Amino acid sequence: MIAFIGRLGQFSIDRVAAMGKMFNFLLAAFMLVFRRPAKLNLIVYHIKTIGVDSLSVVALSGFFTGMVMGFQGYYSLRKFSAESFLGSAAALGLIRELGPVLSAFMVTGRTGSAMAAELGTMRATEQIDALDSMAINPVKYLVSPRIIAGLIAMPLLTAIFDVIGIFGSYLVGVSMLGVSSGSFFAGIENSVVFHDVYSGFVKSISFGLIITWICCYKGFNAPPMATGVSQATTESVVLSFVLILVWDYFLTSIML
Repeated sequence: MIAFIGRLGQFSIDRVAAMGKMFNFLLAAFMLVFRRPAKLNLIVYHIKTIGVDSLSVVALSGFFTGMVMGFQGYYSLRKFSAESFLGSAAALGLIRELGPVLSAFMVTGRTGSAMAAELGTMRATEQIDALDSMAINPVKYLVSPRIIAGLIAMPLLTAIFDVIGIFGSYLVGVSMLGVSSGSFFAGIENSVVFHDVYSGFVKSISFGLIITWICCYKGFNAPPMATGVSQATTESVVLSFVLILVWDYFLTSIML
């Protein structure tokens, strides 16, 4: 029993220490953003890799998510003879919850995993150590631009996801199931307020931070061996998914 308590205590201490290292890593990345010289070209490049390169998968998933919401919302609302509320139900669901969460999942799978794998490979091949030897701060050069780019790109991707998702719901509800086009858009206009848009915006920014932070940390600190890259990639994706869902719950409970 004493041995079990000892192992449990050691496990807890290790987890707290790992959390402290992660927060120190994030704090260092943010502080180095304001240190000269500015890496604007790297920020623009990573906005492309995170935002533009993920645009197709985000748009496709948003379109079919909206279509599914159109079908499910219609058949649920039809039981209460409330088909005219389909537009408001789809828009609120996408703007407040599904848009930020699903677009974050797509970016994690598309770009976050590649980010962790790239940094893990650089760690395994000693490229990060080479930057240190040339007096180049690897966190400022490799991590800070990615975090800033994630904060910029994620809200834009989420907005595109929301618009395409609402369009997909419109196609299903109006074109296929016969819901009135006027009632569809009137429901959106009457039910969606600024607080709903603001809630989705805050979530998308925080999810962009979580994705870049976790994936960069896991890749940057990957074990320098053959299996280290795959281990860092798997851990970054799984941990990002879990933290996105947990943080989404807390934000939803706070911002209702």
